[in-house]
Order: sequence, then structure tokens, then C-alpha cells
Amino acid sequence: MTGFPGYPFTSRWFAQPHRDGLRQHYLDEGAGQPVLFLHGNPSWSYLWRRPILTLREEYRCIAPDHIGMGLSDKPGADRYPYDLDARVDDLDALIEHLVTSGGAPERGWTLVLHDWGGPIGMTWACRHPDRVARLVLLNTAAFPNPHGERVRPLLRLPFRVLRHTRLGTRLFLRHNLFARGATWRPLGVRRRMPAPVRSAFLAPYDRPEHRVAIQRFVQDIPLRPGDPSWPVLHGTGMSLAQFADRPTLIAWGLGDPVFDRAMLAEWQRRFPAARTRVYHGAGHYLLEDAHADLVPAIRSFLRTAARP
Repeated sequence: MTGFPGYPFTSRWFAQPHRDGLRQHYLDEGAGQPVLFLHGNPSWSYLWRRPILTLREEYRCIAPDHIGMGLSDKPGADRYPYDLDARVDDLDALIEHLVTSGGAPERGWTLVLHDWGGPIGMTWACRHPDRVARLVLLNTAAFPNPHGERVRPLLRLPFRVLRHTRLGTRLFLRHNLFARGATWRPLGVRRRMPAPVRSAFLAPYDRPEHRVAIQRFVQDIPLRPGDPSWPVLHGTGMSLAQFADRPTLIAWGLGDPVFDRAMLAEWQRRFPAARTRVYHGAGHYLLEDAHADLVPAIRSFLRTAARP
């Protein structure tokens, strides 16, 4: 797959040594202080095309695709665990490879996190707190749902169908409904996504066997102590206070139906010194709706926020 609009980057792959050589795709653009971009579900590194194009003149921009997502290998559930712990292990191995063999520094990393990138990135940060210099948080979470164990009423029925039923499996795998819905107004964006851009977001998920990760990410959302990834998320949430002194930018699309104002408020409570920018006309993919303001804001933050 080539020719994605606005994505003129060199693809790289890392064979995960603890995953029987499954290949993880990533971008590594520019030079300077490392900025790590972590996407969520159902996006991929294409989400980061605009900030990378802007920042690679001054920074080393690294953006992996999680296994099963984007241009990475897409194994069946029999070859990969598809849970939060596995995602963090993969990230750990990739960064160790970049540090030991790719000339990346051990410290001074800025994390730019969206959606599932928050739990993955902040859990990795808790393993290596001395490596983290700054945080940029975009419609994400790294703590238990502030609404409690129950899904908000508006989302309860569709969430239950998608997560627990055969119909949900059909909608995920046969119809690609979750990824398609994320490119529609008002579910994922508030401004109409251009057809070529929408096609690029969907391109990696072109057939049912390439959509397993999308479904498994939803099934792995930890809502209560009995869920498999709950101990990891809960432990990360309990450890976030150690990063309250890091320069942090929070940018939030207020039209997001899942990562809502309560989650924004929880970040602000935990990181009271953070800078916050809110976008009333932006949805979950706020880098699509608000890139004209947000990308310069990220660049300004990186230039002016001193690393500890």
C-alpha cells in the first residue's frame, strides 16, 4: 500500500524478537530530541502525518503502528495476545532497539498520545520514568473510567453489542463498521473527512482478517477489576502522579462521544500545571478537525517547555 495523501515517509519495520518475528511498522523521521507518537484504535501512524511533517525539521519523530494495525503484520488471535500488556512489551522492545541500535537517546523522550496510545504510552512511562521529558495528551486516558464501571447510557447498548455478541463480530470483521464509523460525522470527526484521507485511514483494514486488532482493542477495554487488562491500567493510574512535574500539553476535542469532558477533567485534576487547549468544533480525531491550530500549538509547546 503506497501513495497515502500527506504521508511522504520512509517505512521501517522492526521484527519483534519475542513475537516470533512479527514485524512492527514504524516511522522514524528527522533528527534531534525524540518525540514518540502513539496512536489508538482504529487509526494508525497516518494520524500523525501533519505533526511529523512540521516537527521533523527540529525533532526525531517516531511513530509505530501497533501489531495488527496500520502497516504492521496482522496475525490471528492464535499468534498474538492482543492485550494492553503485550502492547507495552512491544513498545519497550522497539524503543530498546532504537536506543541500542538506532542512535536514539535513553532520555529526553516526549510522548504524544491519542486514544489507546495513552494507556500504552503511560504504562511504558511508568516502567521508565527517567526517560520521559514531556507529555502531549490528545483525547486519551491512562486511568480507570471516571464514570465508574458502567458505560455511559448513550454508549451502553452499542458497546455491549460490539464487545459481546456474534453480531458485533460480524460488524467488526465483515463490515469494518468500527473503523468506518470513526471517519464519519459526528462519531469520529466534526468536519467532513475528504474521501482520499478517509480511504487512507481505512486502507490497512481492507479485509476481515486484517480487522482482528480493531475488535480485540474494544474487547480489551478494562472497565472493572475482573477484566484482563484492569490490573495494568489500574496500576498505571495509581502511578501517574510521578509525572505531574513534567511539562504537559492537554489538547481535547470536545465533540468526542467517548473521551468526554469527565476524562479531560480527570487529567487536569492529576496534572494541575498542564497547559490545556480545548476545541469545541473537533471530535475524536481532533488532528483532522483542528490541525490548523493544534499542530502549531504542539510545536510551540515543544520549543518553550523546558525538559526536566
